[in-house]
Amino acid sequence: MNSESNILPGSVVYLSHGGGPLPLLGDKGHQNMINIIREVAQTLAKPSAILVISAHWEEGMPTITSGASPALIYDYYGFPKESYEIEYPAPGSPELANKIFNLLGRAGIEAKLDGRRGFDHGLFVPLKLMYPEANIPCVQLSLVDSLQPEEHIRIGKALADLRKDNVLVIGSGFSFHNLKEFFVPSTKETRAMNESFEQWLIDTCSNSRLTEEQREQRLKNWDSTPAARYCHPRAEHLLPLHVCYGVAGTAAKKAFEFEIMGKMASAYIW
Repeated sequence: MNSESNILPGSVVYLSHGGGPLPLLGDKGHQNMINIIREVAQTLAKPSAILVISAHWEEGMPTITSGASPALIYDYYGFPKESYEIEYPAPGSPELANKIFNLLGRAGIEAKLDGRRGFDHGLFVPLKLMYPEANIPCVQLSLVDSLQPEEHIRIGKALADLRKDNVLVIGSGFSFHNLKEFFVPSTKETRAMNESFEQWLIDTCSNSRLTEEQREQRLKNWDSTPAARYCHPRAEHLLPLHVCYGVAGTAAKKAFEFEIMGKMASAYIW
């Protein structure tokens, strides 16, 4: 693991955000994740605004929330009544949304603004743990539904200048996202696949001996890694990390490994 005692403003973070609203409902299987997310928040300088790339929003092109007061989207099913009453009244930021739109355009990436979409749980679950006061302006950015790794790294590279404005960039996903495996007993083989992919991901993101070309190639070809498709039958919960890497362009300063509902997962600070 890498460590860094002073994290500069304009940090980039990838979080494994857990299962739906469970981290906010006192679920014991999420306690390690909750502790890590709060530790991450305490490590960071307070941002002027937050951009969240959520695994729970896919569009045909990068799409940016541009409303001034986005509502919450309770995009999960079958949870207790209180999970549909969660509040996180963070303001939006039309100014930041327009800046993101323009940065993407300058990089030749067609994008669009969406003034009506709200914040999904990929945003409000981790941010309610990190910044419960809900007083930092937030903008959400979609994935592109082609789910191509190279495309998401390119999007991140286009947004690198946001760090100069003390914007915190958060990739909100889950480094292990094979949902059916949370509901069946682990075996020696499945534990080994989970752990081997996590070790590969931690090494890829935080090993300072890798060149950036090597790191980028690893991330572009992530699904050729043994156990990759066991951990991610579909890529949407990993790709927020690719955007984060594109923004940062360096090895992560710190990597965290922890357990969520019996599976190993990770988070990163650049």
